[in-house]
Amino acid sequence: MSRVQTITVGPGDGDQRLDRWLKRKFPHLAQTRIEKMCRKGEIRIDGGRVKGSTRVEVGQQVRIPPIPEPGQVEGAQKSRVSEKDAKLIRDCVIWQDEHIIALNKPAGLPTQGGSKQTRHVDGLAEALQGDYEDKPRLVHRLDKDTSGVLLLARTREAAKGLTAAMRHKETRKIYWALVAGVPTPYLGEIKFGLVKAPGHGSGGENEKMRCIHPREIDDTPGAKRAHTLYATLYRVASRAAWVAMEPVTGRTHQLRAHMAEIGHPIIGDGKYGGSGQENLGDGWGAQLGGIISKKLHLHARTMGFVHPVTRKPVVIHAPLPEHMAQSWETLGWEPDFADEDPFEKLR
Repeated sequence: MSRVQTITVGPGDGDQRLDRWLKRKFPHLAQTRIEKMCRKGEIRIDGGRVKGSTRVEVGQQVRIPPIPEPGQVEGAQKSRVSEKDAKLIRDCVIWQDEHIIALNKPAGLPTQGGSKQTRHVDGLAEALQGDYEDKPRLVHRLDKDTSGVLLLARTREAAKGLTAAMRHKETRKIYWALVAGVPTPYLGEIKFGLVKAPGHGSGGENEKMRCIHPREIDDTPGAKRAHTLYATLYRVASRAAWVAMEPVTGRTHQLRAHMAEIGHPIIGDGKYGGSGQENLGDGWGAQLGGIISKKLHLHARTMGFVHPVTRKPVVIHAPLPEHMAQSWETLGWEPDFADEDPFEKLR
């Protein structure tokens, strides 16, 4: 480990990013290490705090804290995440900066651990830690079988800001789904309350939510108000439809329960679209049959928020998972057929 040193920016080295200047001086220094030293104020130019993107000029004095020598490992601990899983979670990253990581969570991968769930995003996030003090933190959840945009905070400041924004409904989430039948009217809202139903099986039904008419919510113990906007984007005769949904509230299984309640359960939803549910699908799980996948067709397509640190608006779109992309291709739909904001007329 080197000592603290001060280096003067020499002729020919000016007008370039600090992180690039450092990489030329210390090729073994990781980008994440540079960012961390900047965040902590350990790297300074002429005594002032800087970012990796700060441009250095000839004659400036750059303070460099102690850094590892080439080949030196700083108390490294063996990762508990396998190389295969580390690659999987890194391949899920669709956007990131110094404070936030956005994943396109695969369908089938739980967000957090639980009974019989040992492989999940929260655990695999260790592979995204890099040179930060802690692994990225979850700030919200997606159901195991729901794919799409999932945010993780790399810093405490970002975690606090994102959590507050979601609590105060200052984020926008738009989901895409393939549903049985065609909802009418094509543009509308659902305001059924939700309450936990008693468990009756070994397949996770204990978390199933039951819809309550708005008039009965106040008189139903445990019931919570829930509000969903939906827009029917495209349809296949009267058999199925591509629906966009925006959850105004964020209740457990809200979108799945709401769509099933109006008679149009999400394709592949065995919990809310079973044979006992009146729907226009082909039996258990609201299946369409043929080559359409039996997996849940629910995807968190878009997440919009004001960045908690930069205060700039951020909008992230997650590509469809493979099984939904194949269904869209089979039905002749393209993702860019959808409007940027299908709920504009409801605002």
